[in-house]
Parts: sequence; structure tokens; C-alpha cells
Amino acid sequence: MPTGVHLRDVRKQLFDAADRVLLRDGPNALTSRAVTAEADVAKGVLHRHFTDFDAFLAELVTHRITRLKDQEALLQASAGTRTVADNLTAAVTELFDPISLALVSLLFARDELRNRLRRPGEGLPLLAEARDMLTAYLKAEREQGRIAADAEVSALALSLIGAGHLLFAGRRKGTLPEDAELRKVVDTIIADVVQRRLL
Repeated sequence: MPTGVHLRDVRKQLFDAADRVLLRDGPNALTSRAVTAEADVAKGVLHRHFTDFDAFLAELVTHRITRLKDQEALLQASAGTRTVADNLTAAVTELFDPISLALVSLLFARDELRNRLRRPGEGLPLLAEARDMLTAYLKAEREQGRIAADAEVSALALSLIGAGHLLFAGRRKGTLPEDAELRKVVDTIIADVVQRRLL
């Protein structure tokens, strides 16, 4: 594409292109050249909008974290509906979609990217926000008496994230864990606090 052509919302165009590269080729293939080629823009376009590739990646992750806030609102609204296990199973499935998994891999691999996004003492970006989302949901369920009043909700959230990440990240490309497999893990993690709510 000629460099003189005006691009509408070039950042979104580049983010969408990055998502496609991540889905098709994985995090190792995500380079500035791959993104601009996928977006069908000149190579210099990305660097006119971002100081360097890590700055682009940082905004890509931040964009994903913003989407997580929308998921958090929906999860909070689900407190008191269906079962706790149903809500958590759906949340973990959405949390570990292929793009989020690829971004987590990038965060593990790229120190500079991780350092740009990390809040002191908060843990790995994206997963730290996911922990906060699940913790807030479990607090709401605890307040409604659907899990034990002394439930350690932050520890439960960490357990769900760790187990969910292992289940989803270890799969062949294009495959997901069976619903029953994920549900069994969720049921096991929350079994004690669900059973003790009646005591």
C-alpha cells in the first residue's frame, strides 16, 4: 500500500492484523514485519504510531485487558444465577481463548514487554487482571451465601487461573479441552467452599 494513503483507525487495523497472525501462526511469528504485511500497510506505518515493537505489543495487551473488563462486568452480573461452577467454567473458557493464550506466552517470553506492563507486586499482566476478575466474582457469590463465608477467594481465583492455563495452553493448535474435563477441574477446586456453604 502506498505510504501516502490515509488509513482509518490504523491502530485497530494493526491490532486486528496481530490477532490474525497470533491465531494462524502463534506468538513466535509475531513480528513488526508480519503485522504490517498482514495489515497490508507499509512497513514504517507501525513505527509512526508506536515508539517500538514492544510499545505496540504493550498496547495490544492493554487492549485485551480492556476487553477483560467487559467480561468482568458480565461475570459480576451472573453472580447468584446458574451455578457457581457453570459461571466459572464459562469465565475460564472465555479467559483462555487462543489470542489471550498467545499474549500470555509473549508476556512470559519478552522481559521488556512484561516490565512495561507490570504493576509492582501484581503478577503477570493479563493474568493478574483475570485473578482480580475471578476474585471479585467469588466475593459476590460469598456475599450471597453460595460459597462458604470463610472462602479464600483470592486463592481460589489463582487456582482456577493456574489450572485453566495448564488445560488450555498444553493443547494442540486449534483444540480445546473437553467441557467435562474443565468442569471437573472447576468442581474440584470449588468443591469444599460450595459444600461448606450449608454448614
